[in-house]
Amino acid sequence: MVGAITAILFLGSPAVVLLLVQRNSLARALGPIVLCYVSGLLIGLSGLLPDNADAARTSITEISLALALPLLLFSVDIRAWRHVAGRAMLSMLLAVISVVALASALYVLFATRGVEHTEQLSGMAVGMYTGGIANLGAIKLALDIPDARYLLFATVDTVIGACYLLFVLTLAPRLFARFLPPFPNGSKDRLIPRTGDADKDGEFTTLPGRRAQVQMAFALLAAGACVGLAVGLAPLLRFAQGDIMVIVLLTSFGLLASLIPQIRGNPQAPRLGMYLIFVFSTCVAASLDLSALRHMEPMILIFILIATFGTLTLHALLCRVFRVDADTFLITSVAAIMSPAFVPMVARNLRNPAMLMSGMTTGILGFAIGNYLGISVALLLASGG
Repeated sequence: MVGAITAILFLGSPAVVLLLVQRNSLARALGPIVLCYVSGLLIGLSGLLPDNADAARTSITEISLALALPLLLFSVDIRAWRHVAGRAMLSMLLAVISVVALASALYVLFATRGVEHTEQLSGMAVGMYTGGIANLGAIKLALDIPDARYLLFATVDTVIGACYLLFVLTLAPRLFARFLPPFPNGSKDRLIPRTGDADKDGEFTTLPGRRAQVQMAFALLAAGACVGLAVGLAPLLRFAQGDIMVIVLLTSFGLLASLIPQIRGNPQAPRLGMYLIFVFSTCVAASLDLSALRHMEPMILIFILIATFGTLTLHALLCRVFRVDADTFLITSVAAIMSPAFVPMVARNLRNPAMLMSGMTTGILGFAIGNYLGISVALLLASGG
């Protein structure tokens, strides 16, 4: 019963948000992603969900993201990606340089103030903000970080990460649009297929007719096949952790399927994918638990706060120097700091689906190097090198 109520709440909330966006100018200005995130925060902090709803919420979060990734990637034109690939890779390199430089500077600052084993914090920060939470466990084991410190870092990062994401979804696009060059319109047009019967921005503004329902069912079956293959093959491929391999395989299968004209030209695939991203956004925001911060070390809060927003700021300055556009900067920043799972959410908020493949690719690259980089930086700092 709890699972059914939880499913109805999280699957239905985005529909209410979309209805509000259609009928209210303020809601339309904020956009559905921001409103879904805010509604999730309100659901989570209000205490409306019972404690035993966590399992159902987690399942909905994982399933919605797993299906959304291939659905959104189906509409990508791989051959046109070369027009933006160089800028995306450059921006990701600048993001990595930013987090390594800042984590090293924070090591010096905090070590001189008597914080013990600051190299552990720097190593976790580098791993987290290039590859995401999936890399944190490997760095914990490699550096023999105590469970209490590891869990505290992960918990505080969840709260700071929520603030970072809310900033990226609301104020950041306009702020950095004044500071960085605009995204080239020509590249955007080349990357996004023209689907004349799709609603504006991929939203459901009317109930789908019979033809649209058939297209949605076909897209969902294709996405389900991608998910099944990814989940089935991931344990057999031991190149990386299971969660990382699932995302890599989902991305790969989604892009391979986009080479089939009937799949790439299906206008319902990106619309359905975006609705699932709205569901994912609501679920993620609802998982925030501020009570976990009551007994934390203040220095770790300060460290993570500076590491997160300091990396964002330094990355923006470097992008300014190298003339990287605002959309590419924001999508690669999210891919590095939050992981590829949050890329579709931000790409939709930027109204630039052309950034989807760039964010997924650079995020996966961050997964690949995050462990090595975090461990190497920590060992070098600890050795005084």
